[in-house]
Order: sequence, then structure tokens, then C-alpha cells
Amino acid sequence: MPTYVLMSTLSSDVTRNMRNREEIGKEWKKRIAHQVPEVKWLAHYALLGSYDFLDIYEAPSEEAAAKVSMISLALGALRAESWTAIPYARFIELSKEI
Repeated sequence: MPTYVLMSTLSSDVTRNMRNREEIGKEWKKRIAHQVPEVKWLAHYALLGSYDFLDIYEAPSEEAAAKVSMISLALGALRAESWTAIPYARFIELSKEI
């Protein structure tokens, strides 16, 4: 299954009360599990920078990855970008084909 990286930034409405962050995160994950059950989570990190979170996950298609981003936006992300991630060994193989 292809690997994706979700980079997200929360809206100020969500960050006003950080004490509710855990509840919001659980609701986000529950909604994705319900609407895109084929997604497999590999890692989740909080960041200190222009993005608030980095998630690494596998999804069967770019449509499924798009749903993850759209659900994130619907639940309070100001910005949610899903990027394709190519394993480095495969990247090297591809580069040799050029």
C-alpha cells in the first residue's frame, strides 16, 4: 500500500483550548477509522513549527489519502496536506531508470 505523510496546521478555534486537544484528536481518528477504514497509521508527531502535526500512514489510493485531508479540514485544521512518500530504496531504483 502507498505511504502518505499528512502535514496539518490547526485553526485558532481548535487551539484556543488545548486542554481539549486529546478529545478532538480521538474524534478525528474515530471519524477517519469510520469513513476510511483501510488507512493504516504508522506514526503521529506533534511539531513545533509552521505545521502542528505530522502523520505517516498507508492508504490504498490517493482518493483515500484525500479523504484523510478533507476530514482533517472538516474537524478544524486550517491546512491539511497529504503527500506521497516513496521509500528511499525505491527512489534510488527509480533514479537508475532515468
